[in-house]
Amino acid sequence: MQTSTIRSIHKATSWRAEYYYDRQAAKRIISFFATHIRHTKGEFAGKPFILEPWQKKITRRLFGWKRKDDGSRKFRSLFVFVPRKNGKSTWGAGLALYLLHADGEIGAEIVSAAADTDQANVVFGVAKDMNDADVVLRDRAKSFRRSLICHKTGSNYCVISADAHTKHGKNLHGILFDELHTQKDRELYDVLKTSTGARRQPLEIYMTTAGFDQLSICYELYSYAKKVNCGELQDPTFYPVIFEATKPESEKENPEWWASISAVKESNPNYGVSIFPQYFEKQIREAKSNPAAENTFKRLHLNIWTESRVRAINMSKWKQNGEAPHDLENFAGQTCILGLDLSSTRDLTALAIIFKKEKGWAVFMRYFCPANAIKELSPQYRNLYEGWIKSGHLTATPGGSVDYGRVRNEINALYNVFSIREIAADPWNSVQLLRQLEEEDGLTVVQIRQGMFSLSGPTKELIRAVDEIELAHGNNPILTWNAANLETEEDAEGNLKPEKKKKSNEKIDGMVAIVTGLARALLVLNSESVYSGRGVVSL
Repeated sequence: MQTSTIRSIHKATSWRAEYYYDRQAAKRIISFFATHIRHTKGEFAGKPFILEPWQKKITRRLFGWKRKDDGSRKFRSLFVFVPRKNGKSTWGAGLALYLLHADGEIGAEIVSAAADTDQANVVFGVAKDMNDADVVLRDRAKSFRRSLICHKTGSNYCVISADAHTKHGKNLHGILFDELHTQKDRELYDVLKTSTGARRQPLEIYMTTAGFDQLSICYELYSYAKKVNCGELQDPTFYPVIFEATKPESEKENPEWWASISAVKESNPNYGVSIFPQYFEKQIREAKSNPAAENTFKRLHLNIWTESRVRAINMSKWKQNGEAPHDLENFAGQTCILGLDLSSTRDLTALAIIFKKEKGWAVFMRYFCPANAIKELSPQYRNLYEGWIKSGHLTATPGGSVDYGRVRNEINALYNVFSIREIAADPWNSVQLLRQLEEEDGLTVVQIRQGMFSLSGPTKELIRAVDEIELAHGNNPILTWNAANLETEEDAEGNLKPEKKKKSNEKIDGMVAIVTGLARALLVLNSESVYSGRGVVSL
């Protein structure tokens, strides 16, 4: 529970022999927040930033506990493990400004660090705005794009990137490390940590949500914090604060324990303050509908470490989508987008024909596979493919590699019946075919790179449409197989994309073709495209 997490590290009575509590020091930083730190955005812009009780308790203890031998701070590291939207960035920004302006350190060097410069700039950007909003702080520190400089004390606060090799030689008084779970390795962490050795009372502040890499530096620090918190390890310089939902002893008895307001309240200390019940109610509904959303909800809002890959499609919902009337002839003359996923010569090639309906989408599929490749499959899969050929759902092209000419002929046959607005395709494996479609056939081709930036939106739209029964697919058996195999890869920001497994028999080609097509359909089938002419467009 959150309250016991904050209290438990203060149970050890042996501390009294070496440390004391400086009430004036604790009071001073709370007063600094109330006097000089103001909100800069939203409905509270311009108003003093009053710390919430949980933040105030941690801040007082962090700065109030001192060493008896020299009067320096007891704590040298603060680890705050808290879900998103609980105000950690604004709180962290205020702490950074205190270290810069009021900690009594001449020539203080403070840095905001993260996996990339943009993420590191989140806390710094808030701090910069807060600094400039206060007359006293603004007079003491001049602000630049990525730094605050106090010329009178020779102190500075700046943003740094993740390039660890360029950070040696620093003499840091304060480190604000945001979203540690996004750090790919421990190199930057080690470089920054070892740069505080020459300071009298340096402070490292790590604020992060859960991730999915349990071999990461973040999980290592999280595990360390858990052990310190329960007393398994003794480290009086380390202050662990952990807010996370507690799993029941037997999840089988209550598999949806996580979809409760009690789990939300336990893990979100700012519940009802900066993050409200209505938001969680909506998130819980979406998370209960599909596994991918459940994974994201658990990680970002309950602080539960999850896997980076998860089955994406609720197959009972998928079955319901297949019950809608589905006849390609009914769409004759209408505008569509084609999504194309071309195989690497010896595998399935999928062509998705996507129409916008009043609510959601209608998709029709064409599949191609080289005949010789089918013969080399294991009996289980060979029987599947041969059955699809007999039912007309799969076209076997002669030889040992995909006949792209057959794919091109199919597209031109569709062009004679429907208004093909654009063809969306991954340019890898398809440069020649795309050039022929554009230069010789006069079709508009849009190249969709298969990265998070291009695919997250359409992947989430595909999952949403399935969950809300807005993806009519006609129970195409190959597509249903693809849907059951689909796993999504998630990044630290909650973005999703289809995960293609190399050398796997669990194919997802049709789902990739749909996602690729939706990348354009979301734009051009809802409004006039800015690409109204012919040619190849790269995204």
